Amino acid sequence: MPAASTLSPREVAKRFLRVAAEGTSDELADLYAETSVIEMPFGPQPGVPLRFEGREGHRARFKRFAPSLRVERIDRVTLHETADPEVVIVEYDYHATAVPTGRPFTNRYIMVMRIRDGLIVHSRDYVNPLVSAAAFGNLDRLHQAAGQSLAD
Repeated sequence: MPAASTLSPREVAKRFLRVAAEGTSDELADLYAETSVIEMPFGPQPGVPLRFEGREGHRARFKRFAPSLRVERIDRVTLHETADPEVVIVEYDYHATAVPTGRPFTNRYIMVMRIRDGLIVHSRDYVNPLVSAAAFGNLDRLHQAAGQSLAD
């Protein structure tokens, strides 16, 4: 594998997909810059922040959630290059099983990734929170959280 700084944004995105499907939490965190940011505007679960900062913060979060997921595969991948040479958009299906319930699920992701010097410096991850909430048995909590935010 070439050194991270020699990888194009497209190559880093492909590496991300490979590691997300087959790698470890540490390998995944190592793809992010030290001061990187991950934003999840649609929020994956009630109580989970919509913004995460820093490689070590990502590492801790990935490790915390890894035991609850069994990743089966990633497929239906489409990579879009943009007018900004640092930005790629990745669409993919993420097939996994929620370990606590044993329920399989498939979620469609769209990630807008800014990659600089071979590392992800920012990503905005769009995913339907209903799919994973159903798999983890959290639809009631998600519905309740949505109702509370509407009342605010």
